[in-house]
Amino acid sequence: MNCFFCTFVFKLLLIMSTLIEEGLKVEICAELRNELLLLTNEEQQVIVHCSIHAIDFGDAARIWRSTYLIDRISGKKYELLFAEGITFAPQWTLIPFGKPLEFTLIFKGLPKDCSVFDLVEIIPEEGGFEVLNITRNNSDVYHLTI
Repeated sequence: MNCFFCTFVFKLLLIMSTLIEEGLKVEICAELRNELLLLTNEEQQVIVHCSIHAIDFGDAARIWRSTYLIDRISGKKYELLFAEGITFAPQWTLIPFGKPLEFTLIFKGLPKDCSVFDLVEIIPEEGGFEVLNITRNNSDVYHLTI
């Protein structure tokens, strides 16, 4: 989606909200309404707040870009878009001993019909993150201890 179109849609929504507040009726053609609904669905994200505790002094963690949310029914993978508080492989983040490493992962939005999903780090070695059977909630914000 190009930046110009997103800016246009944002301005249109702002104008519409102003008109609605003033009590004016706004009519949108079906084609534009469908485009706006599609854009809304595309912009949804899933936020996963994670914490991981060190087992030994000097333990470290990292996240691979090959980490996905996987719909339990369809098997479709939803990609990791952003990570905060943890480094991407190959770098490591030291886990403070005695307190958890807390980090946030942001994924592409899940479809509305998805009710259960897995968080899986698909990597070429042992020890990838894996949290199975996460029940979907209305906010799409989750708190996991790994």
